[in-house]
Amino acid sequence: MTKTMNACRQALLAGIAGCVLATAALAADKAPPSTSGATRDAADIFGAREAIIGAAMSPDGSKVAYLAADHTTGTAVMVAASDGSSAPHVAMTSDGAESILRWCDWADNTRLVCEATGATSYMGNQLVGFQRLMAVGDDGKNAKLLSNQSSTAIQVRLAQYDGDVIDWMEGTTGKLLMARDHVPEMDIGTKLAKTADGLGVDLVDTHTLAASKVEQPDPDAVNYISDGKGTVRLVEREASGSGGQLSGVHQWFYRRPGSRQWESFSTRTLDGPGLRPLSVDYATDSVYCLDNREGRDKLYRVALDGSMKTDLVFEDPKVDVDDVVRLGRQARLVGARIASEKGSVVYFDPEYQKLAAALSKALPGLPQINFVSSSADESKLLLSAGSDRDPGRYFVFDKTTKHLNEIALVRPQLENVPLSEMTPVSFRASDGTMIPAYLTLPPNGVKKGLPAIVMPHGGPASHDDWGFDWLVQYFAHQGYAVLQPEFRGSTGYGDGWLLQNGFKSWRTAIGDVVDAGHWLVSQGIAAPDKLAIVGWSYGGYAALQSNVVDPDLFKAVVAIAPVTDLDALKQESTFYTNHAVESDYIGSGATVVDGSPARHADRFKAPVMMFHGTRDQNVGVAESRLMNDKLRAAGKQSEVVIYQGLDHQLPSGEMRADMLRRADGFLRQTMHISG
Repeated sequence: MTKTMNACRQALLAGIAGCVLATAALAADKAPPSTSGATRDAADIFGAREAIIGAAMSPDGSKVAYLAADHTTGTAVMVAASDGSSAPHVAMTSDGAESILRWCDWADNTRLVCEATGATSYMGNQLVGFQRLMAVGDDGKNAKLLSNQSSTAIQVRLAQYDGDVIDWMEGTTGKLLMARDHVPEMDIGTKLAKTADGLGVDLVDTHTLAASKVEQPDPDAVNYISDGKGTVRLVEREASGSGGQLSGVHQWFYRRPGSRQWESFSTRTLDGPGLRPLSVDYATDSVYCLDNREGRDKLYRVALDGSMKTDLVFEDPKVDVDDVVRLGRQARLVGARIASEKGSVVYFDPEYQKLAAALSKALPGLPQINFVSSSADESKLLLSAGSDRDPGRYFVFDKTTKHLNEIALVRPQLENVPLSEMTPVSFRASDGTMIPAYLTLPPNGVKKGLPAIVMPHGGPASHDDWGFDWLVQYFAHQGYAVLQPEFRGSTGYGDGWLLQNGFKSWRTAIGDVVDAGHWLVSQGIAAPDKLAIVGWSYGGYAALQSNVVDPDLFKAVVAIAPVTDLDALKQESTFYTNHAVESDYIGSGATVVDGSPARHADRFKAPVMMFHGTRDQNVGVAESRLMNDKLRAAGKQSEVVIYQGLDHQLPSGEMRADMLRRADGFLRQTMHISG
């Protein structure tokens, strides 16, 4: 339940100056400290953040930039020669205390653009998120914020959101197209206050910050799409209703070639039918879109010449098209992802279709081939490869020489650690519906009578994917069987599976989660007295609510950043302009009363352990505290572990390791598991 920054303009927070990313925390510094050593236990090894968090190739193909995590919350921007001819060096670091680096990419061959997000407190108790973009030389010099907000003027609303890069251009001049949020300023007796309001598009020089207006700020605009050649072709608008509340109705408009006039393209509501533009194809003057037709998301191409000619590009008869695969400076669409058992990618581009097949043969045991980035001419490719038992590794492929060079491991600490196979299975729900799931057994070969965990995913508008999962693999390594049910309410399987959503349709969703536990016992996989449930976010909600539905089934509950009261979740968005939309999504009446585990603490029999970060903007830490108080007041066994300064993902290797260690210890003690 993320409150997106472009949809959360807070009129009630008038007069607050823009949040400025602390440059002191992002100055060039030493490389992250090593966390290797013989004293590290399984929790340290599995809880460690990725050694590489995203990567991008420079336009000329000579360098690769990536984020490298330390053992706590710190992150460094590293730059390496793509041919391995020189050691990586640090361009910038963040300690993660005020903001977290999320990604970096190349504006040109010497200039990087990086995004950081964080949260700040307002009036002592309101946690408000912010996003900032900054540019820095790959040598760590000439760092500049790409915000157009004033740090001294009095603004009429909070400047949470800097903007997005919508066109990376050719990568030769350091100039790019940015969708930027313009915040009006209060007039305090001068004529210098800015009056522009809303999301516009600027051509920005990342070296000098010189900017020229491409699209005037629009208070209703939430997104723009360019053609990859510097021309904006589509805009998405969401109008506000009474009290400044967003309507939830999204309207898309497009321009014909050479025109400045916007024309209607499509209209849709959340999860409803209607064309959702993704990427413009410059060569064919068309736009690729997803649309929900016949109950599933399919991929279409729509002409932008005024005819609205629509062609079906790809559909799967059983599952949704999840996303598209884009590559190169123009984000050219080369394929699509579908929610199949092993997360298939379907390539439309004949060259990449052939290349992916060849690479799969050249890299046995690493079937997940992802084209991550490329040089401007696509002669050099940065790709990753992985599997359920391999966290992934990065390669550089030179099309000219046909040379494939492995450059980095995503989780080097797990290189020689036995990992477990993730097997697609299905089980029968109580109403007879077959529910797909993933089963992971311990690597020691034991298959029956195991301590076992049902692990529902977060979202709820999400689904699990086949591949490496550090949380699943840790518990499997510790001797547990882990079942991940794709309960109804999950995305990826069409409208009939999504139902209303995992909140409004919680009875069916939680029923499927409970049935997953019964299946583990009926198959002899789980020892009946050693069956637990572990979940994160909505998964944490499902872990708790399943004990309201069937108090005798699970013998221990671990909930990480869980939703515990649906009314409380709605109240968290009170000061946001998407409050009405989010409230409608969650539901009301009996749905809220019966579906809130904090209101039914008396039904719990299993001990509960919860974990939560104090900077969680998705689900406030107060929800875990509320659940803990309710359980204890009802005489139940409950504990909540609070991590100061961490967000919803608990992005600290040290704290993740602590969480894993505590959770495993709790399960072993509660269910009397030896070892």
